Amino acid sequence: MTFLQIQRKKKWVEVLKKIKIGKKEISDISPVFIIAEIGVNHNGNVETAEKLIDVAKQAGADCVKFQTFVSEEEISKNAPLAEYQKGKFSNQLDLVKNLELTENDFKNLKGYAENLELEFLSTPFDEGSVDVLEKIRVVGYKISSGDLNNIKLIKKIASTKKPIILSTGMASFEEIKESISWLQEEKTYYALLHCVSCYPTNIEDCNLLAISTLKEKFGVIVGFSDHTIGNEAALIATALGAKIIEKHITLDKTMNGPDHLMSMEPREFQKFVTSIRKAELAMGNGVKRCLPCEEEIKKVARKSIVSSRTMTKGEIINELDLKLKRPGTGIEPKYLDKMIGKCLKKNIEEDHLIKWDELD
Repeated sequence: MTFLQIQRKKKWVEVLKKIKIGKKEISDISPVFIIAEIGVNHNGNVETAEKLIDVAKQAGADCVKFQTFVSEEEISKNAPLAEYQKGKFSNQLDLVKNLELTENDFKNLKGYAENLELEFLSTPFDEGSVDVLEKIRVVGYKISSGDLNNIKLIKKIASTKKPIILSTGMASFEEIKESISWLQEEKTYYALLHCVSCYPTNIEDCNLLAISTLKEKFGVIVGFSDHTIGNEAALIATALGAKIIEKHITLDKTMNGPDHLMSMEPREFQKFVTSIRKAELAMGNGVKRCLPCEEEIKKVARKSIVSSRTMTKGEIINELDLKLKRPGTGIEPKYLDKMIGKCLKKNIEEDHLIKWDELD
């Protein structure tokens, strides 16, 4: 590899440490990019979808995400249901067919979200759906865990040159590496989401340290697609450096549909977003120092060198003449040995905070 090639590769790696979704730049120093995953929880109804966009806005999310598909292009008529999908339908095709939205629906929903200053993303599940999303000019794409090994779909999405968020549920390290190689052929900007494709995910199955592994191995922005019940996993992910957090939302968990039960209702999601923002504040900048809020406590809680008795001018100080007591506004205890053997220049009382200018 030539010097120029090395420099170009280095520059590309640096670029991949940030990704821009619409107006939002996501980097190691940016706030967490919070995606409200509406998915198919609109149940095929545009009015419900708009209400869910409102929920995302009110909670303080950065982005709403949908799923775009043509059922017959994505699912064969014999595809069985996952355990969490089982209900009144006997196969995946029948279940999903009622959840489709049209190109015009997505165009209107994108406009609705953008009017509320929310970014709009969708996950295409077939190549025709990529064309639909291109027509409405989406700012980026999410690739689902189920399509991580779908070379045709990934290359089709990558060819748009739009930023991509790639979810990694069910995947091995080698599979992720292979999928990334397809993205890199197109010099596409991408981020990875650690994901566990269990619905819901038990807390003991989260494997959140994989976030650190993905960051270390691939040197890109890493996030977390959270399928757990509750806030705890997302807060830990935030502390581990996840810069994108995705969570399903619903108007009501009791609604019919495959994803409602494991989704968050409006109040839960608002608390979820607030908790992440508090976690970010709590993390700080990593610089260990005395904070401004600690300065007054430092004066009270630390100790200084004080006289153990009344002493007169000219006395030579020995160890028994000194004690370490609060407050911490005098000479620090670490200078105790340097004070021994000094001569007093003035009379002092017991418990006097000794000063250097009082000593010869």
